Amino acid sequence: MSYANSRIPTSAQEAVHGDLVRQVERHRERPFAKPFAQYNRAAFDVAMSGWDASAPLILDAGCGVAHSTIALARAYPDHWVIGVDQSADRLARRKPYPDALMPKNMVLVRADLLDFWRLMEQAGLRLARHYVLYPNPWPKIGHLGRRWHAHSVFPTLPRLGGVLECRTNWRVYIQEYAIALSLLIGRPVAWETFEAKAPLTPFERKYRDSGQPLYRAVVDLDAAG
Repeated sequence: MSYANSRIPTSAQEAVHGDLVRQVERHRERPFAKPFAQYNRAAFDVAMSGWDASAPLILDAGCGVAHSTIALARAYPDHWVIGVDQSADRLARRKPYPDALMPKNMVLVRADLLDFWRLMEQAGLRLARHYVLYPNPWPKIGHLGRRWHAHSVFPTLPRLGGVLECRTNWRVYIQEYAIALSLLIGRPVAWETFEAKAPLTPFERKYRDSGQPLYRAVVDLDAAG
């Protein structure tokens, strides 16, 4: 099977979902209040135990096999970089990096982001940088509520501050994401196509090598509107 053969997500939905704005506004008014799972509390404690309480924080949300977390830790050696994924199997496949070559300014934890994001906010933490790289697009029309920007937890993300960056290979996803985030922060959010000259994730490398357009939205949440 050819390597560079990834397909762009296909969907009967070819434009922004008609229910997006209503859904985001409803979630903004009704905070997500699901009780925290104990294993997520434990993962949060592990993630913060290596932090010196002064280094700027970076969150790699849904880090997969952690190539992006490792790259970010190397790019920002004075930051504490947290890679979070719900799959223990993906986190275990962080090859080809042996422990001896792993950056010391990072940690990988298995946790559900629904809790982890809220635990960060509850602890009063602020992020310097926040990455949401190639999340599951859930491209079926009926799956709108499963996309991060239409989920009830999404209002938590801008409250964590910092430079928030989302990347995807589905144009509809980035369009919806930009609209949803703009509704929450009260100012326009721009998105763009970009060239992944140094891919952060294996997915990004494969999408690029397959000739797909890649999209991103980068917002400094701490900048004046």
